[in-house]
Amino acid sequence: MLDEKELIDGCCRNDRKAQKALYEQYASILLGVCIRYSGRRDEAEDILQDGLVKIYFNVKYFAGKGSFINWMKKIMVNTAITHYHRNLKHHYHQDIEDIRETEIEGTSLTTADFTKEELSNVIHQLPHGYRMVFNLYAVEGYKHKEIAIMLEIDVNTSKSQYSRAKGLIRKKLKTLKKIAEKADEQE
Repeated sequence: MLDEKELIDGCCRNDRKAQKALYEQYASILLGVCIRYSGRRDEAEDILQDGLVKIYFNVKYFAGKGSFINWMKKIMVNTAITHYHRNLKHHYHQDIEDIRETEIEGTSLTTADFTKEELSNVIHQLPHGYRMVFNLYAVEGYKHKEIAIMLEIDVNTSKSQYSRAKGLIRKKLKTLKKIAEKADEQE
């Protein structure tokens, strides 16, 4: 197995073995990034393929500052955003004003109450625009101003979609918690 420097050097030379090794070593991690931003696995695989092509063509520009995997993840996020814009007309959109956020008071939810898969599934069920903003802000750490520029939306729209995404996540997690509590009572 090639180390990171050998992978980068080989990919810079368009060495097919190095490209294959890069794919085998990082594809599952990068696919996970793509899945966070897409609606379906096949869509995530398309994003992964497009992103890998960008990585192979641009690896010579990796300056070696920071980690290589984070550089690749950023390319995947940007590819997912490009994919989102390109396919925006194909997605069902619900007007943000039509979705009523339900405030959940008196409910204490922590991530410890849920498995990684449950949390991932809840996030994946968000409307596409909400999921994009939530992932960019909460997972990737972008600021609302940066998100607004990337998604070509207003800063307040980014903030609103993030807030509503959190509300929908809380509501779904509350439902999951109630289901789990009922199951525990029946045992």
